[in-house]
Amino acid sequence: MRINSIKRLFHDKLKSYYPEQEINSFFHLLAENYLNKSRLKLALEPELNLDQKESNLFLTALSKLEKEYPIQYIIGHTEFMGMKFRVNEDVLIPRPETEELIHWILESAPQKTMLSIIDIGTGSGCIPITLAKQLPDTRIEAMDISKEALQIASENASKNEVIVNFTHCDILQLKSFSRPYDIIVSNPPYVRKSEKTEMKNNVLKYEPDLALFVEDEDPLIFYRKIGELAIKSLNKSGYLFFEINQYMAEELIKLLKGMGFESVELKKDIFGTDRMIRALKN
Repeated sequence: MRINSIKRLFHDKLKSYYPEQEINSFFHLLAENYLNKSRLKLALEPELNLDQKESNLFLTALSKLEKEYPIQYIIGHTEFMGMKFRVNEDVLIPRPETEELIHWILESAPQKTMLSIIDIGTGSGCIPITLAKQLPDTRIEAMDISKEALQIASENASKNEVIVNFTHCDILQLKSFSRPYDIIVSNPPYVRKSEKTEMKNNVLKYEPDLALFVEDEDPLIFYRKIGELAIKSLNKSGYLFFEINQYMAEELIKLLKGMGFESVELKKDIFGTDRMIRALKN
């Protein structure tokens, strides 16, 4: 098949699911991964003929996209903070909002050597790996309940040439941390099951429920547990950072203040949504 025919087929089959710009983005991501050809190179070769194997790769991807399967899982990786991270259905796909959280952490990090940081519910490892890259003299740890996620995170750390100490752990069963930290960060499950109707199918059908959802009866369960551990384990002037559910910001601020945290600050993401919290332990 000619490459321009495949591109037309993508638009014909996917136009009822995605906007034109997004379809173009999918097509060029696949072309870069399957053919090692940039958007510019393809524009210069509109009549390029693909062999059967190459054509089948595109057609298989198209079939998955019609089922709203995430493009990141199809190609097996995603870009985050200028780095490449392997992803599959065992981990959430890193999002731009989490990049904003990392920028806030970097701006807030105490000006001292050998900081100690832990990320709880690490998934793909995007948070600790990026922090390790940006803060090379820092001791970085991360934990997750999913052994499969930890395997992905460990591979991502190796590929990005950083050292992160990963631990398999159910945070809800942990009594205390084994050492103090300067920064504790978490993007825990926070979507109430009643909110599933607001979610897109590419997330709802394919990204791991374990990393997304909490029961409506106790939606702050992870924040409460991590807050309790953090108030005991953070060093003086240490920070706790959370990515949050926009609908529970006020309740979470009240919870953290009640635990003894100070300067509890809410921050919006690039979309104007209440998305992250920073709390200080004095």
